[in-house]
Amino acid sequence: MNDLFEKTLALMEQQRLAGVYSGYIGSFLEHGHFQRKVSGWAATVPNKEKLTADYLFDVASLTKVIGTTSVILRLLDRHELQLDDPVIRFLPQYADKRVTIRHLLTHTSDIQTWIEHRDQLAADELKKAYLQQQASSKIGQRVSYTDTGFILLGLLLEAIYQAPLADIFQKEVFEPLGMIHTSLGSPKGSLVVPTEQINGQVLRGTVHDPKARILGEHAGNAGLFSNVADLEAFVWMYAHGGEGYISREVLQATQQDQTPNRKGKRGIGWQLVGPTHTMLFHTGYTGTFLLIDCDQQSGLIFLSNRVHPIDERQAYITHRDQLVACYLSEKEKSEE
Repeated sequence: MNDLFEKTLALMEQQRLAGVYSGYIGSFLEHGHFQRKVSGWAATVPNKEKLTADYLFDVASLTKVIGTTSVILRLLDRHELQLDDPVIRFLPQYADKRVTIRHLLTHTSDIQTWIEHRDQLAADELKKAYLQQQASSKIGQRVSYTDTGFILLGLLLEAIYQAPLADIFQKEVFEPLGMIHTSLGSPKGSLVVPTEQINGQVLRGTVHDPKARILGEHAGNAGLFSNVADLEAFVWMYAHGGEGYISREVLQATQQDQTPNRKGKRGIGWQLVGPTHTMLFHTGYTGTFLLIDCDQQSGLIFLSNRVHPIDERQAYITHRDQLVACYLSEKEKSEE
């Protein structure tokens, strides 16, 4: 395994043994190839199952960058939309004419997200409710991460393509990148890492995020199932100049601060991190994250089952941040 990231690997295993998660996959891109570490259990309830690289994960909010953002980038490349286009250009039924695509991609819309009885609504009712969500007077002034923006972007893409988002992702993302195991809404296959145990039932092959579970094949915020091999194909594309999938110009735009005041450290869909130069970063609620260094052609894919069988989010965030910091520290030293 990769000696460059010995401390990061040790920390992953330490966190597993401490019960932060019972299984994980870490895939490191360095020097032109990926190296994987697979450890622990895919499931512990009701029975233990050994984790292998073939398992599909509910990657939660990684859907935002793998699916929704990727399609937006393709449309930007084709000049079929612009970041400062108002959402109502494509979704005339949307309630707030001030909100732009840039606001949604950078989480600067400051949209109010409360929907009464949200998790009890049918898909069409939930869509209508999101189309009524309006920005506050602080629109464009601050970053406030929300699922609502990417749910609206998903509806916007469906209006453009006149197709369900699951089909759009298949055509515009999964097929071009060879992501043959990846899907939105329901997994391709039975080897699926379970998530939370709710009311005595373990969620498996069912989307963890309640909003995306209702929206199904129309959810732009979460609901993607994927495995490490497909995510390696996705990261490879970013780390190698777009690989003909998107132009270098658009790829560079993802690495630049696109918030209205240029102070929010958000690119197109991605969070921008890194002590010495910009890297792309995104997390998923279920215990996943991606880190990509487009300049150094490197990256890290992390997949875990941290919500199985119990969701202890706050404790996990602390451990995740330690893991990211450890990786960035080792990476910086390797580049000296």
